[in-house]
Amino acid sequence: MAESPQAPAAEGALKRNITGTMLFLFILGDVLGAGIYALVGEIAGEVGGVTWVPMLVALLMALLTAASYAELVTKYPHAGGSAVFAERAYKRPIVSFLVGFAMLAAGVVSASGLALAFSGDYLATFIDVPPELGAVVFLALIGALNARGIKESVGANLVMTMIETTGLVLVVVAVAVFLSGGGGDVSRAVSFDAESSPVVAVFGAALLAYYSFVGFETSANVIEEVRDPARVYPKALFGSLAVAGVLYMLVGTAASIALPSGELAESSGPLLAVVKETGVAVPAWLFSLIALIAVANGALLTMIMASRLAYGMGNQGLLPSAASKVLPKRRTPWVAIVATTLVATALTATGSVATLAETVVLLLLFVFLSTNAAVLVLRRDPVEHEHFRAWTFLPVLAVISCVVLLTQQDAHVWVRGAIIMAVGVVLYGVTKATRSRREPAQRD
Repeated sequence: MAESPQAPAAEGALKRNITGTMLFLFILGDVLGAGIYALVGEIAGEVGGVTWVPMLVALLMALLTAASYAELVTKYPHAGGSAVFAERAYKRPIVSFLVGFAMLAAGVVSASGLALAFSGDYLATFIDVPPELGAVVFLALIGALNARGIKESVGANLVMTMIETTGLVLVVVAVAVFLSGGGGDVSRAVSFDAESSPVVAVFGAALLAYYSFVGFETSANVIEEVRDPARVYPKALFGSLAVAGVLYMLVGTAASIALPSGELAESSGPLLAVVKETGVAVPAWLFSLIALIAVANGALLTMIMASRLAYGMGNQGLLPSAASKVLPKRRTPWVAIVATTLVATALTATGSVATLAETVVLLLLFVFLSTNAAVLVLRRDPVEHEHFRAWTFLPVLAVISCVVLLTQQDAHVWVRGAIIMAVGVVLYGVTKATRSRREPAQRD
């Protein structure tokens, strides 16, 4: 029988200190930030001035998968996310491993893209260095901070969320002032790229916009610390995605009004270019600093997640046991940190921010496919406590939305994703074979 999430916490269990408001801000902080700061220009390059359309499509698709997470997270409030849902639903260790490995790989690839975004035009406001070199130094610093040990709290996340949100609101306000003074061109916000089919352009751009909404799935990891999760989790999840979506559409529209899509697409710091164009008295250094904080925070949180996931998989025998080694004093997983940092550094030389973002989306789409299907499979596993239940057509539509986005991926992204997952299969085989040989030796 499943334990009720309302039952008193057992000795040694995590304390339920996170309220609904705190959870809302936690998820909002995970979703907001780095993607929109880096990818508005890429989206405009795909679709033209109507950046808000693919953002709306991406939001609706993200909400479909969020419904599946809302059901499974509140149904199994002590579970550990997509890999655990896959294990419960499919009963095949390799499927659970590949789902977990796809999450791990998505985190490392995402950090690579964020490192390139960090070292672009936003960093150039302060120091002019080659983007590749800036990305390597940035990831090394992130790795060092990660190894030293970082105390995270919901309060710190609130501060970072406020900084990220302030930057986005500044863009909207600056363009509004610019527009009231006769600047900008509102007609650009309703104009598609003349060289592309609108439908094809929207779904191609939605693939990039989808990257800006991922992050909500990590909220499954704090569910044991949430008060009354069955009641507050769905509200916080859907509410934070809706707020992020509205803000993203406002920012995208403002950017298109201020600058032609071609100019946005050419900049690696598109929102900084928008603020400069408005002439509003927002110092370039201040906005660049806000953007750098948003990108750095996203990369740091992503690498913490990736290294801890690798550490946990090492402990569970799903990755080589070396991944579970920790520094004696700091108690941080140094092998996992070094390995994920080196892989992320190598990946910065393999593609642009947009390509890396598309690779992240590809990997997460397979995770989301697994979770959306698991909702339907696990309907045969009733629990006694109250939990959110999505309408049956929602996970079905979510699966369809994932397939639609998969069809928008370019061949080179598929090749990249296939190589990454092939590495996962090899690691799984090596780890399993090593463990099989070790167990008889230990018995002898």
